[in-house]
Amino acid sequence: MNDALSPVGGRRAWLGSAIDYRQDGLWQLSAAELTEIDAALATLKTRGDLDLADITVDTFPLYTVGRFLSRLRDELSSGLGFVLIRGLSRERYGDDDLARIYCGLGAHLGVIIPQSGNGEILGHVLNVADLVDEQVRGYRSAQSMNMHCDGHDVVSLLCLREAKDGGASRIASAAAVHDRMIETNPDLARVLYEGMPVMRSQMDAERGDGKIVTSDSVALFSQNDGVFSSCVHIAQTRDAARAGYFDITTEQEAALDLFCELSSSPEFYLDMSIAPGDIQFLNNRLIVHGRTPYEDHENVDQRRHLMRLWVNVPSWPRRPDNQQDIYSMADLPRWAQFRTPYMEMPERYLAQFRVP
Repeated sequence: MNDALSPVGGRRAWLGSAIDYRQDGLWQLSAAELTEIDAALATLKTRGDLDLADITVDTFPLYTVGRFLSRLRDELSSGLGFVLIRGLSRERYGDDDLARIYCGLGAHLGVIIPQSGNGEILGHVLNVADLVDEQVRGYRSAQSMNMHCDGHDVVSLLCLREAKDGGASRIASAAAVHDRMIETNPDLARVLYEGMPVMRSQMDAERGDGKIVTSDSVALFSQNDGVFSSCVHIAQTRDAARAGYFDITTEQEAALDLFCELSSSPEFYLDMSIAPGDIQFLNNRLIVHGRTPYEDHENVDQRRHLMRLWVNVPSWPRRPDNQQDIYSMADLPRWAQFRTPYMEMPERYLAQFRVP
């Protein structure tokens, strides 16, 4: 890394206080595109009750919408880094059919990959903290979530149901935070370029490549050949320090604190209301995301419920070497072994939480 740090600038370094996602990031599906999606679902069903893992570009054929998704890839990589797609009808489609459509769209965007050691390719962001005995991850509670990125290239959410109150999706441009840091405190920006170890959950490590902590430091900021890439897992970095895997310095703490302060400030973040049927796409190399707390319904069938996909985009270049350790490609086939067919179908997933 050169001593002189270069700002990212351009559309990727946006400020939440300066844009309106309803004008800049909302894409409305046309009547023709919706008709084509409906036809693709009908074609899929002629093949029988396929598992979500069997939904491909061949079993869910799209042509016009396929070109739409090509433009989406470009916007995610070189534009704002986020898009909200609107137009799918909650009245027309049940939860399981929306899951099928969602995976069909994801298959045309890239390669849908497992999200954890459980092997699920479709995640469920749903508050079940009061319904299970074990301690749950943040996305399975109604608490707020701090700014972070998810694994691999793209994270996406499709809203099935909104919360009773609250639960906005909060996003920020990591590139904008980077540019402000190199402007106001370049020494702390350099600390994030150098990076720190990141700790994973025990299950993900044991069912994956075995590494509970990354072998090397993971750079929160990186620029290779002028291409910026962020990789932000602050909570897991602090977990690694608390567990004794490395001695975090005062300067490293200050750098993490500054990133959190900036990305969580009204100048930088953008709160996005994801309505039922909406689909959000985020580039994990450019965008950090979190969530405001929310009040939920008592009945699990009425609770805030979003489905989640992780997608790798083969046409994108690989992440820099100093960001790849936490995204081990070796994990994916190992995690997939723990998946069982149809396990993520929404109706089947919800049934386990319903009171007899």
